[in-house]
Amino acid sequence: MKTKIDIRQLSLNQLTEKLVVLGEKPFRAKQVYEWLWKKRATSFQDMTNLSKSLRAVIDENFEIRAISLQEAQKSKDKTIKNAFLLSDEAVVEGVLIPTKKRMTACVSVQVGCSLDCAFCATGKLKRVRNLNPDEIYDQVAMISQQSKDEYDIPLSNIVFMGMGEPLLNYKNVLASIDKITSPDGLGMSPKRITVSTAGIPKMIKKLADDEIKFNLALSLHAANDVKRNKIMPINERNSLEVLKEAMIYFHEKTKTRPTLEYIIFKDFNDEIQDAEELAEFCLSFPSKVNIIEYNPIDGGKYQQADEAKVDAFADYLESRNIIVNMRRSRGKDIDAACGQLANKNKIA
Repeated sequence: MKTKIDIRQLSLNQLTEKLVVLGEKPFRAKQVYEWLWKKRATSFQDMTNLSKSLRAVIDENFEIRAISLQEAQKSKDKTIKNAFLLSDEAVVEGVLIPTKKRMTACVSVQVGCSLDCAFCATGKLKRVRNLNPDEIYDQVAMISQQSKDEYDIPLSNIVFMGMGEPLLNYKNVLASIDKITSPDGLGMSPKRITVSTAGIPKMIKKLADDEIKFNLALSLHAANDVKRNKIMPINERNSLEVLKEAMIYFHEKTKTRPTLEYIIFKDFNDEIQDAEELAEFCLSFPSKVNIIEYNPIDGGKYQQADEAKVDAFADYLESRNIIVNMRRSRGKDIDAACGQLANKNKIA
């Protein structure tokens, strides 16, 4: 049986070359490409401005490995968690997060994750594989359509904060963003996109060298190596000092102010001394801090910090002239909040 080519792995030039070999006119490639990306066709039969004979030729030689929506669940706060089925039967999750000011898509970049962060449900899963650019793109496109269908509001923001570590799937993540921001794709502004990392210094520097235009967020959660090692094993190989150096380099090259994400855990990283350490870290380069409330996971040993301590923590940072945002979790009742994505399935 003839092996078909995954058509969305081809560039426009590559597709043009292959169609010419098949005896088609070069301009046909542009038409097909537009159907694949801008119109997001999932079948060649959807490409109605192509002749039936051309569609038959394409269907014989290529395939579209589009993802599909397996299940969706809506939270009491209107957050929607989606289970997306990939062509190899793997499942990843993506979330539509509606607020008064924005509609945000939170997307995944890997099936599973290899980092084993103590507070994250995804970290309890094994990493199976990286997602391809088209699989990441499909999540955004489908959540964008969901935003319009469910709330009649267009998608405004995208965060790469779902399952997996984006900088361990560097090439595919950047390729997906290129397509998301392209006029031939979704045409979204890179300034509306944030990529979150657990902290891989050499890849953070590579982001800077590649002159990326999107936003960067660092999942810090402790500015003390002993504590960070305990909750984020990646810190054992990438100390805070090395990470700080990479962040300074990133800002100097891109002139972009990164965000430091800080989940506050009860009796672990919620004291003023912890706030002092965080202030010293983030004052090394222009930055802002997102304080995030902890979302419990099955088998997790951490708890949400007391509100009074959270307020005191934030007040201290602000007294050091640090920009602080408080992030309230959404979708907790359906395990859709930060750190809770784990393919529980079990979505009704």
